[in-house]
Order: sequence, then C-alpha cells, then structure tokens
Amino acid sequence: MASVRFSGVSKIYDNRVLALARFDLEVRDGEFLVLVGPSGCGKSTSLRVLAGLEEPTTGRVFIGDRDVTEVKPQDRDIAMVFQNYALYPHMTVFDNMAFSLKMKRMDTESIRRNVTDAAEILGISRYLDRKPRELSGGQRQRVAVGRAIVRHPEVFLFDEPLSNLDAKLRVQMRNELSQLHTRLGSTMIYVTHDQAEAMTLGDRIVVLKDGYIQQIDTPLELYDHPDNSFIAGFIGSPSMNFLEVELSAGRMTTGNAEMEAGRFASVPAGRYLFGIRPEDIHPDPSSPREGKVEVMETLGNENIIYMSFAGRQLSARCAPTVQASPGDGFRFRMDMTRSHLFDQEGSRVETDGN
Repeated sequence: MASVRFSGVSKIYDNRVLALARFDLEVRDGEFLVLVGPSGCGKSTSLRVLAGLEEPTTGRVFIGDRDVTEVKPQDRDIAMVFQNYALYPHMTVFDNMAFSLKMKRMDTESIRRNVTDAAEILGISRYLDRKPRELSGGQRQRVAVGRAIVRHPEVFLFDEPLSNLDAKLRVQMRNELSQLHTRLGSTMIYVTHDQAEAMTLGDRIVVLKDGYIQQIDTPLELYDHPDNSFIAGFIGSPSMNFLEVELSAGRMTTGNAEMEAGRFASVPAGRYLFGIRPEDIHPDPSSPREGKVEVMETLGNENIIYMSFAGRQLSARCAPTVQASPGDGFRFRMDMTRSHLFDQEGSRVETDGN
C-alpha cells in the first residue's frame, strides 16, 4: 500500500475552464478518503490526474515516494473502478477479472488463484462462468471491484461506482466497500456527489467547490464544525436551515422575529447568516416562537416538518409521534448550543465555545 500526495496541482482545460486550483492534498497510507462536491467541482478531475488519464497544468503527483506525474497510467500501480463498470460484454466474469493479469503475462495458476480469491471476498464465486449481461447491477459492480482487487495495486480509485444502483443496493454496496477496506487495509480514494456516501465511507472527507478545496476533515468534524456556509448546507439531509440575521446588543433579528443571540452575544454587531440543523429544532408548545406548517414528510422512524418562519422555510426533524398538518401553527425552540454563525463572505464566525 502507499500514500498519495498532490502538490500544487491545477488543471485548466483548453477552453480555459478551471477544473482544479491550488490542489494540495495528502492521503495517508491505508486511508479511505472521499472526495465530495456538486457536479463540476473537480473531484473526478483530481482522480483522473492521479490515474494519469489527465495531465496537470501545474504541480506534481506522488504515490508513495515516487513522482508519477510523467509516468504512464499502466505503470502507476493503481486500479480504478468506474461508474459504468466498463466490463467486456463478450467475456465471462472470470475472464473480465483476469484480463489485466493476462496482459501482464502472469502464469495461469497465479491468475486462477488471484481471481478465485477475489471472487470469494466479494461473494461472486458462483458467477465466474457467466457473462455480464446475465448479472444484476450489484453483481456487475462487484465484478468491476474484483477486477481491481486481483491486481493488488498500491491505490484503489473509485469514480462514483454506486450511482447506477437503486437506493437499497447502494446502501448494501456501501457496507461491502467499507468491509472490503477493513479487510484489505488498502489506500482507497472515492469520488461521489452523494454526501451520505461520503459520511458513511470516509475516514476523512475532502469537500470541493469550483475546483477549490473547501475543507478536509473527519465526517463528524465536517458535520459539527463546517468552515463555511457552503459546507454547512451541502453536508446533511435535510440541509441546514439558514436565516439572515441582524445581530445587536445580544439579540438577533430576522424578518419580524427576534431571538436571543446565545453564545453569539459577544460577536460584533452586524449582518450574519445564522444556521441550525433540522434535528436541533424541537417542538415546544410553551415556546413563543411559532412557524406555519407547509408540508410534513412521514418517513416511519421520523417526521420532517417544513414550515414558514420569518419569511423563510425551516425544516425540523421530529419523532414520529409529532403530527402536524399544512396550515397548523408549530411552536418550536432552537438548541442555540448547536447553532452556527457565518459572516457575509460565508466563513464560520468563531466564538470562545466554537
């Protein structure tokens, strides 16, 4: 296994589109690192630069102690799993998994052993004689992963490998990939636009926007201490609630509503963006704060209530016993100890307890 390092990497395409800018990143040996962000943020480009499928405009790329910036893709000792599986339809599962080993002229017995070992790990041993068209989407994805495993690469790269699967199968495959990482102890870099995948899979997460790294941190740190309002709104579902507030004399005003500033009382007066997550808004019949219910989503284990408040929509994650209908008043309190404040540029406002 090996570490990975991007040093000052940028990528500007011929049409002057900036895909990556000042990209500095170190991936630890054996780490499961997830790159996440909206479409066009540069996450797949960074993976392709590491794989050698794109040349960086500036900067260097290292795998372990090797500078691989000028090294051909086939000589970088990496394996990549794509979104569309990229299986050969005319080959059996065994031959698909064995293809790269045959190209390296590995002996027949070693090929058989590597393929059967990988198939056993992934639970696809019974499908080795089938063609890809005879498999389900999840089984095809396992074959694509198996094709990577047999090579015993220094680094595994995953480019949105689960996006073609249905919701239930995505959850199952996420668990299997996590177990696979634990079993192999390999360095894995995973690209996704799905923040739920990022939160459940990554040892650390890199959040990207418009080619720039926004924050690198553990899932819980990203969730609890986002560096800016973009990260705060991107990580979490439903997303964080935001209110534009005027802060003065220890109180916050938004629209026609006023509330105590709590731990932000010492922050200089001015205009800010106040953020609070749905699970930190609690029903409270005794509270003077009231919203008007617009929609309630019933999910079985919880209800999500969407309401209008001070001219904005707020969402509250509630227990399934909490019931409401459109048009109802909904009295609530906010857990101010779990709230966030961002300045006009979107950066997190620090406090003594933050």
